[in-house]
Amino acid sequence: MPRKPGNPASTATARGLAPTPPEEAHPPSTVRVLRRFRLVFNAVKTHFRDVERKAGLGGAQIWALSIIAGRPGIGVGALARDMDIHQTTASNLVKALLQQDLVQANRDGPDRRAVQLRVTPAGREVLKRVPGPFAGVLPDALARLDPQTLERLDRDLGALIDLLQADQSGAGIPLAHM
Repeated sequence: MPRKPGNPASTATARGLAPTPPEEAHPPSTVRVLRRFRLVFNAVKTHFRDVERKAGLGGAQIWALSIIAGRPGIGVGALARDMDIHQTTASNLVKALLQQDLVQANRDGPDRRAVQLRVTPAGREVLKRVPGPFAGVLPDALARLDPQTLERLDRDLGALIDLLQADQSGAGIPLAHM
């Protein structure tokens, strides 16, 4: 079956999913859940767009900058762990912040190979202009859910991810980079 742009059945087939029969294409519950996903994604996108407009930096850079400000002397590895991203991604974020003189890197600790990061006065000024939360609205909202709701959401999203056959490597990419 040739793939036609905008045809959900051909898109599903291309991804290895069973096509949805036309008469069942959009049951009311599917439409409601899809709209909820749109609301979540648009809230995240709107927040990051607002951050970038006010600070001139992307959301992931702001998040990294805020962590460095809160933990002076943090290293790149610890920054990557705090952000739950790959160390290479954290290194790239730090490199961009260094180039803009928003952070400084020193090797004055006991291990001269390890870099200690600190926010510069210019970096602090940027953080003052940013609407919170620094990590983004989605991590902030998830942290405010009760444990039972969060556990149920984790299970349900896991089932959805399995159906999508999603590439797990995408889990380490900050939403602000998408």
